[in-house]
Amino acid sequence: MSTAKARTAYAKTILAGGIGCELLKNIVLTGFGKITLLDLDTIDLSNLNRQFLFRKKDVKQSKALVAAQTAAPFNPNVQITPIYGNIKEPQYDLEWFSQFDIVLNALDNLDARRHVNKMCMAAQIPLVESGTAGYLGQVQPLLKDKTECFDCIPKPTPKTFPVCTIRSTPSQPIHCIVWSKIQLFGEDEDAVGELDEAEKQGENAQEIATLRREAQAFHAVRQALRSSSAKNAAKLVFEKVFNADIRNLLIMADMWRARAPPVPLNFDGILDDSFVLHRADPPPSANAVASGSKSKEVNGDASTSKPAAASGLKDQKQLSLKDNVLLLFLAARLQAGEDTISFDKDDDDTLDFVTATSNLRSAAYGIEGKTRWEVKEMAGNIIPAIATTNAIVSGLIVLQALQILRKSYDKLRNVHLQVKPAVPLSTITMCPPNPGCGVCRDTYAMVRCEPKRAKLGEIVKGLLGDDEREVSVYEDKRVLSDPDWDDNNERTLDSLNVTRGKFLTIVDEDGDLSTISVGLGVLPADHPVDAPPFILPDPLPRPPRKVKLPPPMPETPVRLSLKRSAPDDDGGDEIIDLEPTPKRPRTTAASDAAIKSPSKKRKLDEDGLILMDGIDDKLDDDIIEID
Repeated sequence: MSTAKARTAYAKTILAGGIGCELLKNIVLTGFGKITLLDLDTIDLSNLNRQFLFRKKDVKQSKALVAAQTAAPFNPNVQITPIYGNIKEPQYDLEWFSQFDIVLNALDNLDARRHVNKMCMAAQIPLVESGTAGYLGQVQPLLKDKTECFDCIPKPTPKTFPVCTIRSTPSQPIHCIVWSKIQLFGEDEDAVGELDEAEKQGENAQEIATLRREAQAFHAVRQALRSSSAKNAAKLVFEKVFNADIRNLLIMADMWRARAPPVPLNFDGILDDSFVLHRADPPPSANAVASGSKSKEVNGDASTSKPAAASGLKDQKQLSLKDNVLLLFLAARLQAGEDTISFDKDDDDTLDFVTATSNLRSAAYGIEGKTRWEVKEMAGNIIPAIATTNAIVSGLIVLQALQILRKSYDKLRNVHLQVKPAVPLSTITMCPPNPGCGVCRDTYAMVRCEPKRAKLGEIVKGLLGDDEREVSVYEDKRVLSDPDWDDNNERTLDSLNVTRGKFLTIVDEDGDLSTISVGLGVLPADHPVDAPPFILPDPLPRPPRKVKLPPPMPETPVRLSLKRSAPDDDGGDEIIDLEPTPKRPRTTAASDAAIKSPSKKRKLDEDGLILMDGIDDKLDDDIIEID
């Protein structure tokens, strides 16, 4: 399959994960001449079942570096350059992307996909997008001005939950897991802003006031946990979150009229097996009492009435309330000097903590508990990965890449791998760009500059040249200037935090011309010191006129009223209400004879109408013919 085009191609592969490992093997064996491999991730033990370029000894090392070392012997004629980094870092700017012949994506998150798509559209570098989900897969070639881009079709936004549902009235396991991540790991330090936004959206004001008090109290608990003098930190957190906070919520009786109230948990009672969780069925939770009798049936199951799983695997074991409490000991890392611990699905300590806290919260609210493995899937947004699917998709990526390198654009296809034994693969002809796309329909250019000296107004004026039209200037979603506000024009780009790797967006105020997107790069080393601190593109960008899309046709034609409007008489208020004209009956032969009678003809004359005998009748000049 190796071709001359492939042997001289300079390809970039982003991500050396499940698809990335298979893809790197394929393009090395195909004979791509130079390959740059970029990945931010490190190898985890859970990767080894499908990412065959890694071994157990490689755990915690860079995926890009290890993958390059393992794949290099497959074809000694191929040059592989591994990079351990984030594709969104500023050094990977427009100029860096422009050096490649093709980019092959194997990313696993929407934000990075959109970033790479924009960079490839701006640099006019072909991109092959891909993804898998279990047995399903897709490969999509993307070329500027020839096919639609990744953003031509809007993507669904990630699922979010109302703040009051997460913080005070959870009803599903995912609510408790999200709560554990954002509340207990310090990821809600801007809780005040979140609650302000919830209040603007009309959520329960009483609940929000209570949540404000809880946020302040929990901040004090966090500070105490970081103190080296804190004793029994697990009990401190437990009593605050699973007892005091729940009792505060129970005071608001109105909140629990239509739902079962939560149950305060008892730390010491759970550890000595004296706490029994009683639930009404239905609703799922009712009340809890401290009892001297030991109930292994209730305390032996995290928050569900079904029997514990018989599996001996740690991750698939159903945890009791006591098991969950024993997983809460995470304060030692805070006391050792870690300012903020962020959740990572591959960090055993943080995963244990989220598993324990979410299951305890589920128990308090009568929600089914989850195993450690299930929590890892839900908290880490893990999509099931199958090695065979990855292998098929990576092969399809290479086939589409070869068509691009041969410039056989008419043979490009959007390929779907589906769960249909009769038709496992389906292909779709590539669609043209969406005229309304805000990414691939922009006019792109690159400006090399020194942000500390280059001024916003000078660069914008230089890019527009002799064009005197009114424009607004943006950086991402920030407004930097507009026709009525030019205070920033004399400021340097650096003072506006517009630096290498970012885009200046110049928007026509009248909306007649396309948007100009300018990527910022660095000045060459030999740029004269006394020269302007920027180099404009040559030729200057000339955006085309926007395609005016016709307005959508209404589903039902608008029916114009046949009634005359009321007279606009300045001198009087008298308006004559007329009865609606009755519907004219369908004429028959008898009625045709009647309408020609003298009496009927005279009535028509009085109404200003003339009855003609035939089409050859002549009309006088002062008569207007109405069709």
